[in-house]
Amino acid sequence: MSIIRAKNNPNTLNHPFFAQISPAGDHSMTQPTWTEVDNYLNETLVPADPVLESALAANAAAGLPAIDVTPTQAKFLHLLALIQGARRILEIGTLGGYSTIWLARALPSDGKLITLEFEPKHAAIAQANIQKSDLGHLVEIRIGPAADSLAQFHAESQPPFDFIFIDADKPNNPTYLEWALKLSRKGTLIVVDNVIREGEIADSASTDPAVQGTRTMFDRLAAQQDGNPRILATALQTVGSKGYDGFAIALVV
Repeated sequence: MSIIRAKNNPNTLNHPFFAQISPAGDHSMTQPTWTEVDNYLNETLVPADPVLESALAANAAAGLPAIDVTPTQAKFLHLLALIQGARRILEIGTLGGYSTIWLARALPSDGKLITLEFEPKHAAIAQANIQKSDLGHLVEIRIGPAADSLAQFHAESQPPFDFIFIDADKPNNPTYLEWALKLSRKGTLIVVDNVIREGEIADSASTDPAVQGTRTMFDRLAAQQDGNPRILATALQTVGSKGYDGFAIALVV
């Protein structure tokens, strides 16, 4: 999960979003409050879990960037996969395997999760974390450029996936969406992380490749809903301990 942290972004409080929620200039509903609320929700709704805590500790010790989804976001993904009744899950972007473990726990005993990671170091750490979680029999990590792995899936005539989580390099979001649609079925749920980009997603003139890649992805989601729609999609803005961002969610129909 790649996020510009709000507390490190001097422009955050000047964004129109904050003018709307704090018209009198009261910035109490900003990063400290979001972090406090996240901590409360984590403590209340996400029980302590040695396996997950160990995975995060291993990631930090190995110097991986601290860009994992938060515990409440991870549990949200877990619940979506459970609601979906997913038996086959595709994750694009493994990092250290934290979200992978959450998603794999939603699978039945004969389920399958394939996760794609570009960096061999990240993949090795994720593999160790997944083995410690006793989920190794459910999870396959493929190393290399995700677009190449996705093309290989297509060539292999892989069965469609029931749930697809896209959380990799954002400039390639349009490519990942196109492959996700090719590897899905009617009823597949596709979730894309980090689509709000601290509100910069609304700026058509942004020079950030991550913003432009995500805007192109949104354009393609919109095009897929025209006429005889192939998908139904929406997006949700989120705030929390890692700042201001959001998810896109699409159902293949």
